[in-house]
Amino acid sequence: MRIGIVGATGQVGGVLRGILAERSFPVTELRLFASARSAGRTLPWQGGEVTVEDAATVDYRGLDIVIFSAGGATSKALAPKVAAAGAVVIDNSSAWRHDPDVPLVVSEVNPDAIANRPKGIIANPNCTTMATMPVLRPLHQEAGLTALVATTYQAVSGSGLAGVAELHTQVCKVAETADQLAFDGESVDFPELAVYERPITPERAAELLATAPGVELSSIPTPLQAAGKDVSYVGRIRTDETVEHGLALFLSNDNLRKGAALNAVQIAELVAAAAHT
Repeated sequence: MRIGIVGATGQVGGVLRGILAERSFPVTELRLFASARSAGRTLPWQGGEVTVEDAATVDYRGLDIVIFSAGGATSKALAPKVAAAGAVVIDNSSAWRHDPDVPLVVSEVNPDAIANRPKGIIANPNCTTMATMPVLRPLHQEAGLTALVATTYQAVSGSGLAGVAELHTQVCKVAETADQLAFDGESVDFPELAVYERPITPERAAELLATAPGVELSSIPTPLQAAGKDVSYVGRIRTDETVEHGLALFLSNDNLRKGAALNAVQIAELVAAAAHT
């Protein structure tokens, strides 16, 4: 397969190259693209070097798959051009996630969705979604997920001004009466946690997750444990007694791997497999 990476000089671009090599993806040609100021640089690839090309001006014809990790503006501007040149685009940005003609794919959850791509583009969910979905899928199949509150620990500024505004609203709501928690643990109106249609015990949840693809059980999932790993670690599974049929759990995941680069490569593997059937 002839593969391209747009945003090759960025952090995710480096991880993408490493994962392609680790997973022995059948790359017959690798082309790397970035901004004009990075064009001409060389980057290592399987014992050699590849020269970075200017993403805005090159001819993309002849490529089978192009993975974008260069931000939403670049993806909006260039992804349709690349798809029109004949490549399947796999986009890591937020640019196409809400487009009804672009499938949003997590490889362990909805791999069949790659087949319906009228614009020639497949979108990656964000890193939090990517880490969570392999865990939630088997639980949803067993018990029917109806509601979810996810508390994530990452830089809120990464979600832009809207995310900062949301955090400000949440903090203000709780902070005004937070001192009352010293006297009454129910004095602050916290959001409810994950809720299922049917009862599911922590023991049954752990049984399901023990064999779920892309998931590994852990007594205490931590970012340090997840660093450099491909799976979502999940643990501390408890009954949430504040709601009917509720579970509470912790999970941790490397946001550069499964959160971005790994899922993009897994989608590329699905595309490659479909091309040979």
